[in-house]
Amino acid sequence: MAMTDVSINAPTSVVSVKPIVLSSPGRGEDLHVRVSAPAIGRELPLIVFSHGFGLSLDSYSPLVDFWAAHGFVVMQPTHLDSRTLSLPPDDPRTPLIWRFRIEDMKRILDQLDQLEASVPGLSGRLDRSRIAAAGHSWGGQTASMLLGARVKGPEGGTGEDLSDSRIKAGVLLATPGLGGADLTPFAAEHFSFMNPSFADMNTPTLVIAGDHDQSPLSVRGPDWFTDPYFLSPGGKSLLTLFGAEHSLGGITGYNVTETMDENPERVALIQQLTWAYLRTALYPEDSSWKASRKALMESPNPLGRIESR
Repeated sequence: MAMTDVSINAPTSVVSVKPIVLSSPGRGEDLHVRVSAPAIGRELPLIVFSHGFGLSLDSYSPLVDFWAAHGFVVMQPTHLDSRTLSLPPDDPRTPLIWRFRIEDMKRILDQLDQLEASVPGLSGRLDRSRIAAAGHSWGGQTASMLLGARVKGPEGGTGEDLSDSRIKAGVLLATPGLGGADLTPFAAEHFSFMNPSFADMNTPTLVIAGDHDQSPLSVRGPDWFTDPYFLSPGGKSLLTLFGAEHSLGGITGYNVTETMDENPERVALIQQLTWAYLRTALYPEDSSWKASRKALMESPNPLGRIESR
């Protein structure tokens, strides 16, 4: 599937500002946010992106640069687990970082006025009715909570509803699946929050999983990362990428050392398909997703497959 198979608007120049500092009482650290936006255009949709463990607002440039060049405003927080903050393991906030992550994402939505005003030329150009949440790995779990997933308590039950009605669509990249018996003993002991329920994740979502993504946290195989698709209500799509490991070909950054399966073609496919999915999810009259699915299906050597329900 080539980039020319689907009509994508021409890329524009991108303005990126960092860090924009949001006052965050009770967090212990003010929240630093990066905003990347197309230099032109009005009524721009938003993507709030949650990074994986240890990364920061400087990560995921291959996705962020593409989305912003093609019409989205992308907002990236640096969560407390970032290596840039060096939070000690015995910090009292550590067991609750998963909740702080969700609060970081909501704080961005609560303070859009300040974020908008902090980027030269962006004021008055946001469409706040069209907001998506996206995330990779632990960031996928963070985003999924805004979409309606919940963390079960130690006694079971559905868990607290932390969803946000401002979020209209989602993209979950290499997002962990079920907890309990599906976790390794180490993960079950140290990451009790990795016990999701997707039963209430009703927001339209694209789930992306690599069929070679073998997590050290789960006793299951790569299908663990498809749980957000199969165990949530309908209205979802699943992109399974052939041969992809946890970095899905290199989405975390350009030439980063943690990418073990570097594949520029796969990254380009993810760029195109996530853009197309969100265009159609946020603008139902837009046919980009339908065209992208058709192009992938008809490709003589597809890099993955899409299913929907």
